[in-house]
Amino acid sequence: MESRRTPLHAEHEALGAMFTDFAGWRMPLRYDSELAEHYAVRTSAGLFDLTHMGEILLTGPEAGAALDHALVGHASAIGVGRARYTMICQADGGVIDDLIVYRTGDTEYLVVANASNAAVVHEALVERAEGFDAVVEDKSTDYALLAVQGPKATAILAGLTPTDLAAVKYYASYPTEVAGRPVLLARTGYTGEDGFELFVAPDDAGHVWQALLEAGAPHDLKPAGLGCRDTLRLEAGMPLYGNELGRDRTPFQANLGRVVKLDKPGDFVGRDALAAAAERGVDQVLVGLKTASRRAPRHGYPVLDASGARIGEVTSGALSPTLGYSVAMAYVAVGNTDPGTLLSVDVRGKHEPVEVVALPFYKRTS
Repeated sequence: MESRRTPLHAEHEALGAMFTDFAGWRMPLRYDSELAEHYAVRTSAGLFDLTHMGEILLTGPEAGAALDHALVGHASAIGVGRARYTMICQADGGVIDDLIVYRTGDTEYLVVANASNAAVVHEALVERAEGFDAVVEDKSTDYALLAVQGPKATAILAGLTPTDLAAVKYYASYPTEVAGRPVLLARTGYTGEDGFELFVAPDDAGHVWQALLEAGAPHDLKPAGLGCRDTLRLEAGMPLYGNELGRDRTPFQANLGRVVKLDKPGDFVGRDALAAAAERGVDQVLVGLKTASRRAPRHGYPVLDASGARIGEVTSGALSPTLGYSVAMAYVAVGNTDPGTLLSVDVRGKHEPVEVVALPFYKRTS
């Protein structure tokens, strides 16, 4: 089956993008170099096409209640115009996907799912909303999604929208215009930098993309692909579904137990299993690892204790462009998780020394 193309595919081709197939989509991996794009996001700004993400709309008098039942978070407590990071879990507590839920009206919620899980999340929400006065619709084809990330994102976007960006709160959304086109403007991010997401109609995507490139040129904005997005989110200690999160892991193992609202009213799918997990504790925990060299531990590499016994596994790893050394996230057995603990990673037969460090590896200063 041929991969789907975003409404911006022609723009990516014109910019000389190298493409990769990801979750059924043909997406730009990089344009110039992943390193240059990474540095641009850290020092100026990067422009991303994220149209491959899934958007699912829930409407109706009981839309909030349906989401309270379907998800681990307390969706009905989200204020209109605000957003929350949350998860949808199996009955046994395993993570089906991590999500952002925007409350876009009194009885309207927009759920943003990862590209690889969009269909599964839609199906699960339809099933879990049965019996509630709510309608669940897959609206993914109604949106293109652009993101401007980096310390100069506000300066770039300010001249294109009537919205006072200084008043745009973190994890909030605002209906507005950008470059004369209607958008839902959000401020969440997946890079460790400040920035904005723009949900636009597919027919308007090219116009808004070009306007952002032009406005960003004096600020050294670069179009950025999936390659640098991965190193940026790794430095920021942000989990990736399929690496740090999956059906075989609970939010508590990923140090994300805060998103599980066991005290919200009513039952929700996975509540009993997650309550039991919270009470008994976990056997493995997600930690950060810092290496003494530039050799990067990769996904699936074994983590070993001082005696050489296997105690865990790397989930993501790369040379950090910002820090100049290699970093990784890994699940390791409890008892080996304190910062400063010395372990090693089996890198193709060689035991590479690593040190447990606190996440995130990188945090912006302003």
